[in-house]
Amino acid sequence: HYDAVGVASWYGGRHHGRRTASGQVYDMDALTAAHPTLPFGTRVQVTNLENGRSIVLTINDRGPFVNGRIIDVSRRAAEQLGFLHKGVARVRVRVVASVAE
Repeated sequence: HYDAVGVASWYGGRHHGRRTASGQVYDMDALTAAHPTLPFGTRVQVTNLENGRSIVLTINDRGPFVNGRIIDVSRRAAEQLGFLHKGVARVRVRVVASVAE
């Protein structure tokens, strides 16, 4: 029952087409995210606390590797959440479906 508030960032370009920690090929246009501890396949609802936009993403990678950030989302997710150009946003991350469900 993970539910946390913190800073999200996004990643794209240089990682696009490379393997993620889960073994999947990273697609910056997919609705995926990187989290340091949640199991691969976990579905999380990410809400941008600055504008109220919300989206459900699947964890398929590890990260972020910048202190103080709680999740890295795909380029497409950042676009839908409304922080693509800003680069970071304050978000709430909540598990909506674990791998076991």
